[in-house]
Amino acid sequence: MTAATAPVSSTAAGALSAFLRGVERRALVVAELQCGDPTVAEQALVAVMRAFAGIASDVPMAQWPDRFWILLAHRNPIRSPAAGGQWPPELAHLPALAPPARLALLLRIGGGLDEAAAAQILDLPVADYQQALAEACPRDAHGQPDAGRWRALAEQVQQRLRELPLARLQRLQQPVAATAAAPDAASWRTPARTAATSARPRRRGRGLPWKGMLIVLATAGVLLGGAAWWKHARDGAGPAASVPEGAVGDAGPVQVERLPAEDLPVTAPADPAHAASDAAMLADPELGLARDADLYAWFAAGGPVPVDESQPQPSRPEPAAAGLETTADE
Repeated sequence: MTAATAPVSSTAAGALSAFLRGVERRALVVAELQCGDPTVAEQALVAVMRAFAGIASDVPMAQWPDRFWILLAHRNPIRSPAAGGQWPPELAHLPALAPPARLALLLRIGGGLDEAAAAQILDLPVADYQQALAEACPRDAHGQPDAGRWRALAEQVQQRLRELPLARLQRLQQPVAATAAAPDAASWRTPARTAATSARPRRRGRGLPWKGMLIVLATAGVLLGGAAWWKHARDGAGPAASVPEGAVGDAGPVQVERLPAEDLPVTAPADPAHAASDAAMLADPELGLARDADLYAWFAAGGPVPVDESQPQPSRPEPAAAGLETTADE
């Protein structure tokens, strides 16, 4: 069972394709030298690529190398390879190693990973990974690590990387062979369409928006019903219930009512003793002079005459000495 790739944007798909093209050569060599079977190695790597393409959109790009190698290292044919594998004579040291030690060595000299990254991929402490490398290191006749044979082994793995046929890499990109029934078989880069998707008929045009119309009609009905209920409740409750306290309500036409005689204001009767003197004072022709007597008294006492402001005043008045005349001038 293989994982289907998640839909990603064109930019993310291009980055994913570039990453896999950059890592597939090393991954194929590590898988083949680990299990000793090219066919099993290719099948395992194709499954890993499919699984990684399905989760790549949810993983930051900085974590792609670690996540890819983790998927490959923990794949069952790689983690626990079956017996009966074959290796070339120049790499006869590899089948003599235990599978965990062989994988630790291949991640270092074939995958190009440093010790910390390889230890994290194998889920081991760095000290345990270094111990696994020490066990995988070639030994001389005295049982000591042989640096010359280590360099020769690493060079053989690097040469295998350089001489890897391009046709094998192309098979990784097209793992499903084309047949007459399926002329456009998909690869891990372009997953095949499902039966439901291919069988779905194409719509010639957009149908009527029945759901939208039903929602609009239901909303309008609710609003009209609420308005009718509110009007009926207001008319049936009466003006006392519809007008809040302290507000002025329309209680119908204005009603006019004559006040009773006892409610009329009482006017004080005129004093007959003062009526004659008041009438004589009002008939006096000099009543106006008497009313302005205070003004005339102030004027007679020498009060200053108010300034006549009816004429426009100069913006820059002349100096006081300009208009004075003296005896010397004459």
